[in-house]
Amino acid sequence: MSHAAVLAPVFVQVALTFFVLYWSGVVRVGHTQRREVRIGDIALGQPNWPEHATQLGNNVRNQFEIPVMFYAIVGFAMITDKVDLLFLVLAWGFALSRLVHAYIHTTSNRVSRRFLAYTVGSATLCLMWIVFAVRILFFS
Repeated sequence: MSHAAVLAPVFVQVALTFFVLYWSGVVRVGHTQRREVRIGDIALGQPNWPEHATQLGNNVRNQFEIPVMFYAIVGFAMITDKVDLLFLVLAWGFALSRLVHAYIHTTSNRVSRRFLAYTVGSATLCLMWIVFAVRILFFS
């Protein structure tokens, strides 16, 4: 399996993270420029962001939670030569679930749909780790 093929879903996840990070920054700067949020409150860690800015900020934080385990498993699978078609399909499944989750989280924020997308991604990532562990522990 080529490095490009394996890293493509990682690049999608990284691009998603930077996109939401930038979007959140633009929205927050707008709120501060309109004086809807005081700079002093930000400095003290007490900003009262409007709802959409809060959603975006929460999603940015979320991009640094479970995706960390995705980055790790991809790296481990690559250095141990345990990447195959199943791994690639699961990696794309995780990346796509994160796109769906971020879309829901930053737009309608319907918790039931967001939870479903999160659960699909988490289960996919868990399966990636199980498959990897079995291959390392029993087939190396």
